[in-house]
Amino acid sequence: MAQKTFLSTLKLTDFRNYAAAALSFDDRHVVLTGDNGSGKTNLLEAVSFLSPGRGLRRAVLSDVTRVGASGGFSVFADVEGREGEVAIGTGIEGGEETVSRRLRLNGTPARSVEELTDHLNVLWLTPAMDGLFTGGSSDRRRFLDRLVLSLDPAHGRRAADYERAMRSRNKLLSEGRFDPAWLTGIELQMAELGMAMAAARIEMLDLLSALIERAASPFPTPHLALSGFLEDGAGRPFAELEEAFLETLRETRARDAAAGRTLTGPHRADLLVRHREKDMDAGRCSTGEQKALLVGLVLAHARLTADMTGHAPVLLLDEIAAHLDEGRRAALFDLVDDLGGQSFMTGTDRAMFSALGARAQFLTVAQGAVHG
Repeated sequence: MAQKTFLSTLKLTDFRNYAAAALSFDDRHVVLTGDNGSGKTNLLEAVSFLSPGRGLRRAVLSDVTRVGASGGFSVFADVEGREGEVAIGTGIEGGEETVSRRLRLNGTPARSVEELTDHLNVLWLTPAMDGLFTGGSSDRRRFLDRLVLSLDPAHGRRAADYERAMRSRNKLLSEGRFDPAWLTGIELQMAELGMAMAAARIEMLDLLSALIERAASPFPTPHLALSGFLEDGAGRPFAELEEAFLETLRETRARDAAAGRTLTGPHRADLLVRHREKDMDAGRCSTGEQKALLVGLVLAHARLTADMTGHAPVLLLDEIAAHLDEGRRAALFDLVDDLGGQSFMTGTDRAMFSALGARAQFLTVAQGAVHG
């Protein structure tokens, strides 16, 4: 069974609607209930800042600071992590011309936010993700890359470097600077990084699909595939595919210059999800079926993360029980508990979480204050 990672304390300063908050937890699940707008999701967002990236809302960092606060914000947590106890502090300081996130581990400045994954994985499911299957492909790519990142922390850096190289290529092409040496150097970097991104995505989906096949679940079975890049690459060596991508970049310079952007690459990939039992694209399923597919997919990925790392992730499940019937809610709570980790769940009605019983710590949130 995977070892548990969990938060024992969470302290906020000038974070969203919290001027200050100090919460203590044991290793049980945490259920936060209260009226809409009381600050439940803000607490989940604070926990999500214990992972790389911009949190579950993908917010501009300066917007996270409490309205009226003169400085920045801070999030501090004591964590029983993958390498033992660790104190994590992150946030921004006021008055900076360029807002950047600061991170300290046991009081020492961290080299990069990627170091957070040495201590814990934080995964989430929010109502904003309910439109994943009907929205644009960029949302699904972002979701896919978050899945990959929990298993391969270097994926985020590769993706950022690829985007930076692509922007440089686009700029040269838009300015009509078709210098072969400059473009070839950039395209070599794009081909190497792009194929590494594609390989990481494919590997993760293969592992996730295999787990879904062998694991029983009360939720619909998702069939997963990628489109938009390398659909015809199955079985071919990645070195050969990398060379083919490089050649494509060379051959499409004029086309991409006219389009004003690069039209081929991993940045054009899309995650395809089908409802296995109904043999139907997820985007054509009912709202309830889409929610059930997404819940099942996120929980399967959490299980994969636990299996691959040996440590159960921290789960953030915002308004998770709102659209599930009583039986499916109970099944969900059992699955979450069986993962062996700590989860934070929110809702407006405490009674909807009654099936958790003593497995959870129940807290009430009201106007930026938290009560036991």
